[in-house]
Amino acid sequence: MKVSISFYSLTFSVLLIGASLSGQGVPPPTNLVSIPTGGTLQRGQYELEILMQTGGGILSRLGVGFSDRFSMGMSYGIQHFIGNEKPSLNRFIPEVQLKYRFMDESYNRPAISLGLDTQGRGIFQEINLDTATTIERYEIKAIGIYLVASKNWQIMGNLGIHGGVSKNTIEADQTDNDINLFFGLDKDIIPGLSTFLEYNFALDDNDYDIDEINLYTLSEITVGKGKGYLNAGIRWNMSSSLSLEVDINDILVNKVGKVEWYNFSRELKVVYNEFF
Repeated sequence: MKVSISFYSLTFSVLLIGASLSGQGVPPPTNLVSIPTGGTLQRGQYELEILMQTGGGILSRLGVGFSDRFSMGMSYGIQHFIGNEKPSLNRFIPEVQLKYRFMDESYNRPAISLGLDTQGRGIFQEINLDTATTIERYEIKAIGIYLVASKNWQIMGNLGIHGGVSKNTIEADQTDNDINLFFGLDKDIIPGLSTFLEYNFALDDNDYDIDEINLYTLSEITVGKGKGYLNAGIRWNMSSSLSLEVDINDILVNKVGKVEWYNFSRELKVVYNEFF
């Protein structure tokens, strides 16, 4: 037991030392766990993100900064990429991310950006509830069109506060298409090591009457209970270009369906950014 404790203590110490020696010149995050911030990529900068999801899924995203204000990206997901089940594509076409920052952050005002993100989380579901109703959506819906504001303060390291409003007009789900809200924060623990916390209200995924959906349908689709999605993560900036992130998603256990034993999920994210 003492040997095990010593091993973990030593490992954690090495990570802290590595983080304190790295992370210099790391740009602010353009996204937290799943929600966008007001930050954009710089001109000539590209960012490659690989997200390893529950069930062996892989979600990859490539973003490029065309100016200091405008960035564009595409993402593509494969379910069961790791494991012994048959791999399957989320969708045949890639999803799209666009962001334009039309107001820079200053001492007394936040940065404000307008964007589009069509990438949801989990499996893309195509289920016929009846002859007149079809659900075409991700397990957790995409943000869609959004407006987000971000403000940063130096309080024992950087503290960033982010909040926004969004509207998903892409995923064909006629039962619930409300305007949504989200907010989050990021906080430096030590140089190179930061933590994220975010809450997606999921107002566009809270109007299902579970009692009216039959058991067969519940075994096929995933919907929200109305609690919203609370997510947290910790990111280690191994260098100015490479980051490793561990995320915990759906802490409130908002998802219902698919499996009855569902609990919050753990994901691993690798982010690499560099300039052309």
